Amino acid sequence: MKLVIVTAVEEFQNDVLKLFKKANIENFSSSEIDGYKNGSSVLMTSSWFAGQKSGNESSLFFSFTEEENIDTLFDVITEFNSNLETNNPIKVVVVPIERCI
Repeated sequence: MKLVIVTAVEEFQNDVLKLFKKANIENFSSSEIDGYKNGSSVLMTSSWFAGQKSGNESSLFFSFTEEENIDTLFDVITEFNSNLETNNPIKVVVVPIERCI
């Protein structure tokens, strides 16, 4: 069993749910988060409060699942990201679990 963590901008939330389904990951948790990138952007410099940083509304998903499901998830996310027209790909990482109850 491993822990898989996925982050995506809010507009891809439904896509992530579909990708989880394709990977046979039925049990997972999610949370709304703010995503940040270092560096200045056009949005930040044109803001009334240019010194104030604001994050992008994003989602974080995680699941404790089997390795074969994670392999499938990586495949479908790689395919999804290859067709993106934005600079906000879905990110995914895997963390091994040493012990669990």
